[in-house]
Amino acid sequence: MEPRTVAAVGVVLVVAVGFAAQQYWSGRPRAVTAPAVVAPAPVPAPSPRPGGAASPAAGGTRIVVDVSGKVRDPGVRRLPAGSRVEDALAAAGGVRPGTDTTGLNRARVLMDGEQVLVGAPAPPPPSGTGPGAGGSPGPLSLGSATVEQLDGLPGVGPVLAQHIVDFRTARGGFRSVEDLRQVSGIGERRFADLRKLVRP
Repeated sequence: MEPRTVAAVGVVLVVAVGFAAQQYWSGRPRAVTAPAVVAPAPVPAPSPRPGGAASPAAGGTRIVVDVSGKVRDPGVRRLPAGSRVEDALAAAGGVRPGTDTTGLNRARVLMDGEQVLVGAPAPPPPSGTGPGAGGSPGPLSLGSATVEQLDGLPGVGPVLAQHIVDFRTARGGFRSVEDLRQVSGIGERRFADLRKLVRP
């Protein structure tokens, strides 16, 4: 073989070996680096509402209650939804010293528009509607009750009340509650409803 041919074959062999070496190097296993973990961005805290702290209820819902009775500063108060009676008392300056709060549930959840009445007696029944009518304790007196007071009794209207007064005038009063049975318009059922609410 001529030297030129030998040189050409040698060049081809070198190029082939170089190409094979490059292919082997690029195909070798490589270590893979795991991607960096990206921490989530912190959620910003809600900014407080103007004029006070943020309400504990969602959306800042508030309720309106009327705190009255024996508290230091009675009046209408606006409180966060979910507030309790104790919160309403605190908003009204607290209970006055010496006030009996035995029947007051301080842990009760308040409703919008309600009234918290502290230390006040229960309102008396309307005049002529039963025991205590006319301002005196006990049943209503058939011997002295007016037409208006009798009209307030359950099942007694103005006409029947006038019948009772007319019967009392004609008979000189009631000797017993049983005399009511003789009044026109009072049957057994109505008498059963009235017998505990009246006296002679």
